[in-house]
Amino acid sequence: MAKPIRRFGLRRSRRIRSRKGARRIPKGVIHVQASFNNTIVTVTDVRGQVISWSSAGTCGFRGPRRGTPFAAETAAGDAIQAVVDQGMQRAAVMIKGPGLGRDAALRAIYQSGIVLSFIRDVTPMPHNGCRPPKKRRL
Repeated sequence: MAKPIRRFGLRRSRRIRSRKGARRIPKGVIHVQASFNNTIVTVTDVRGQVISWSSAGTCGFRGPRRGTPFAAETAAGDAIQAVVDQGMQRAAVMIKGPGLGRDAALRAIYQSGIVLSFIRDVTPMPHNGCRPPKKRRL
């Protein structure tokens, strides 16, 4: 049995448009991951889909300066600017990690004008930790 010959050009021509800026997101979640070497700020919608993100490294900071509070503030402002333009008004903040950029990123989020519903520290804490190495024998 011969296969039917496929014809090209019969598909409907759909208009493809960019979704960037088309979405209106009233509520969201801001995740701040602050390590000693870098600070990563991710803005998601309520379902967890990433809308915008930024880090101290993408903002142009290199080396040890990525872990500074000023770099974290710049990264947070950069990530939030995109979602404020899309209409975000309320957000929850999840902060993870022991880095220096925790407070600075939170300060930048406050200054952006977004109303914060709550701030939660989600730093992973071990309940009992890893098994220690066996005792040294001399």
